[in-house]
Amino acid sequence: MTQPTHTDPGQSGGFLAEIKDAVTTRAALLVLGVLALQLAFITSYVGAFHHPKPSEIPIAVSAPAAPIAEQTAKQLSALPGKPLDPRAVQDEATALRQIKNRDVDGALIIDPAGKTDRLLVASGAGASLSQAVEEVVGLVEKAQGRTVTVEDVVPVAAGDGRGLSSFYLVVGWCVGGYLCAAILAISAGARPANVHRAVIRLGALFVYAVAAGLLGAVIADPVLGALPGSIWGLWGLGSLIVFAVGAITLAFQGLAGVVGIGLAILLVVVLGNPSAGGAYPYPLLPPFWKAIGPWLPPGAGTYAARSIAYFKGNDITGPLLVLSGWAVLGSAITLACAAGRKGKAGAAVGSGLPEGPDALPEREVVR
Repeated sequence: MTQPTHTDPGQSGGFLAEIKDAVTTRAALLVLGVLALQLAFITSYVGAFHHPKPSEIPIAVSAPAAPIAEQTAKQLSALPGKPLDPRAVQDEATALRQIKNRDVDGALIIDPAGKTDRLLVASGAGASLSQAVEEVVGLVEKAQGRTVTVEDVVPVAAGDGRGLSSFYLVVGWCVGGYLCAAILAISAGARPANVHRAVIRLGALFVYAVAAGLLGAVIADPVLGALPGSIWGLWGLGSLIVFAVGAITLAFQGLAGVVGIGLAILLVVVLGNPSAGGAYPYPLLPPFWKAIGPWLPPGAGTYAARSIAYFKGNDITGPLLVLSGWAVLGSAITLACAAGRKGKAGAAVGSGLPEGPDALPEREVVR
């Protein structure tokens, strides 16, 4: 009597069936999503950095006589491409105060009795920005048969190469924020099952943020001596950045599951980092990145970190409000998503099962 033969489905279907069995539709879609994220990363970074061009850099103009300052400011504002946004001020003391308050990024002090003027810059706001001001003003002065001497009134610290330490410190805090949130969520399911779990995750994120903020500030200074300024201020800023980015990541995961991690990376890394004003401050970025930078965590964090390090915390209120807004919004969405899924256990990440109790095998549903 002939016994029935049991054939492996993979063998009967050939190599194509093996591919279908090895790579699920969901995995294929996730890979395509990663490809799209990679291309967006390349486009964003190359687009932001490939051709830095000064645009409407705020600069003060001072002269012993007000009409001379006003006339010079008018000439500078008429430059092709509008690289500068000049405004006449009363005297040098006013110009210096505006630089240190972060109202302007430089100041031209005119000496009508001679042929040499003085240019005040602040490399603490970004070395590339102060260099751009020097270049533009230098060309204008040369065209008028004058010379200019440059004085850096807010220089970067000896250990802060090109003023980039603030940017890299903030990038590190951002990375810690979304990685911590991703681990907290993925370890027990991509979406919070209930409000209690969401509160616990936000609480754990807060503790992590406080520790990460302190350790990052200590490493930057005094360990490496890269940033001056208040270590307490940097600690508070770092904690806020880490928590804000982590809360955003938890919110995206609550809305989109595992895909939410990619959305957080898109917002913070792909869009946020090149528009943060790190390598090239806002006046040197193309319009799109210049517009979104101050409203994203890396940009708000970088600006605030430089203010704390070099400008005694001046003009920091706006960035802190932006970061606080992200923290509150992320927390609220996380809790709302958890409340909306009340009573739905869901499947753990990596289980291969669809989310929700209706998708579980019949014997696994508690009656």
